[in-house]
Parts: sequence; C-alpha cells; structure tokens
Amino acid sequence: MKKGIHPSYHFVDVVLNDGSSYRTRTTWGEAGGKLTLDIDPSTHPAWTGGQQQLLDRGGRLTRFNKRFQGMVKSS
Repeated sequence: MKKGIHPSYHFVDVVLNDGSSYRTRTTWGEAGGKLTLDIDPSTHPAWTGGQQQLLDRGGRLTRFNKRFQGMVKSS
C-alpha cells in the first residue's frame, strides 16, 4: 500500500435511539468520536415490521402533503 493516501481507520462509538451504544472501527469522523443514528434497527420499518412511523426530519413529506392535499378525494 502507498503511504499517505489512505484515510485514518479508527474507533468511534455508535449511539442508537434507545441509548445503547457500541464501538466500531471506521473512517468516519475523528478518533474517539460519537456517531448518533437517527434511524437504526430499533426504529426502521424494515426491522420493526413497518408498524412505526418515520419522523419527517427534512420537512419534505409535509411540503408534499401540503402541495397535493386537494388532489385525492377521500371516500
């Protein structure tokens, strides 16, 4: 391997929504940093069976619903 061209590979702590955490190695961030996940296996519908709702963090869903609210008539 060439020296000086590869990113730093170090340990970070990954914090899940329920407060639990684990330590992993990555090239993300700084050594000893903390990565907090918005969506993880405890909240994502792919793992929970789709019963939970995802939060609209960027406002895209709200803007979409506002824009097209009159398009569909409910029965």
